[in-house]
Amino acid sequence: MAEVTRDRLFTRDYIFVCIAAFMMSFSFFILVPTLPMYLKDTFGISPALVGVVLSCYVIAVLSIRPMTGFIADTLPRKKVYIVSYAIFVASFLGYFFITQTLALFILLRVLHGFSFGMLTTAGNTLVIDVMPSSRRGEGLGYYGVTNNLAMAFGPMVGLFVISSGNYTLLFLTSLITGIVGLVLGALVRAPRKKLEKTEFKLSADRFFLKEGIRACFAFFLLAIPYGMTTSYMALYAAQSGITHNAGLFFTVMAAGLITSRLNSGKRVDRGFVTETILVGICIALVGGFGEAILSTVSSWSIAAGYVTYFLTAFLFGYGYGTMFPAYNTLFINLAPNSRRATANATYLTGWDVGIGGGMLLGGYISEFDYSYCYMIGAVLIFLALLFFKYVVTPHFHQHKLR
Repeated sequence: MAEVTRDRLFTRDYIFVCIAAFMMSFSFFILVPTLPMYLKDTFGISPALVGVVLSCYVIAVLSIRPMTGFIADTLPRKKVYIVSYAIFVASFLGYFFITQTLALFILLRVLHGFSFGMLTTAGNTLVIDVMPSSRRGEGLGYYGVTNNLAMAFGPMVGLFVISSGNYTLLFLTSLITGIVGLVLGALVRAPRKKLEKTEFKLSADRFFLKEGIRACFAFFLLAIPYGMTTSYMALYAAQSGITHNAGLFFTVMAAGLITSRLNSGKRVDRGFVTETILVGICIALVGGFGEAILSTVSSWSIAAGYVTYFLTAFLFGYGYGTMFPAYNTLFINLAPNSRRATANATYLTGWDVGIGGGMLLGGYISEFDYSYCYMIGAVLIFLALLFFKYVVTPHFHQHKLR
């Protein structure tokens, strides 16, 4: 496949990919804080079972991700992207009809998870194909901003819609935004890739980037507290006495994510890949500690609780936003160009496993107290910091290809 040779980043195709990614993420994030409420209202299940149902989605994403990486490296990337996007959008139709049987709802979430895993792997690789390699860190940073904008507005819109108890309108909004994204994605002109005839061998190395396993494990540890935060923060806030404008947590968190990405990508392009990630983990650790002490601070002073709540949201978002484009670039730099999608699949697999673990673990721990979830989350971020500094960083500098 021919590399993009121009240094101009904001081309027509790059912009279309970014907007399509925003629409996809928006339709996804509308459901993140609202599905736990929908499951309780519609099926009357316990918080622990809510965690199990939510984690099924991520398990499905995890199951398909490695295979999608191999497929996107083997077949035309654009076709894989469009087919997966179409399945992702079509899955929203099921939410209008499956309201009686929890088992069918779980099957629908599994199907939706499969399509999401295919779409994000192909999309993350397609955007690399349409940007100049000299501005990859910056380009991935701006691409990530689309996800953060969706995180800012999606949960807020979702919570606003269901405040009237209208779940049908919630799913309709997701469906429409998904369709718009699909149309824009279809207009992207991807560089043609030369398809190589290779003998297929069933081996783990076909589906995972072996050199990225260590970094994948650190990313997994970081994803667990992130999964807890996106899934249970609204419920944790209510338990802590944060009842007014609690949904703005995601908006403030997204502001931190966006602010950090505008600078971190440029640092990555100057070669500070591992240094940028370490800074991001340290900032996220402060945010994670703030989450852990939120209920305690709120019990002393509700005003201090609100300050902690929103300051934590910004720091948590800023830390993760700092490391995201750097982490993505780290995996790309460990892989040859012919295995970009496999590198992205490995990168995203670590994230998926952690997010699913966070949802599942948070659901069970919340049976006792939500604050315990975030205490454990802070500890995991600290362990990830140590592992990345002393294991991942030396390995990356020894094995990086560019």
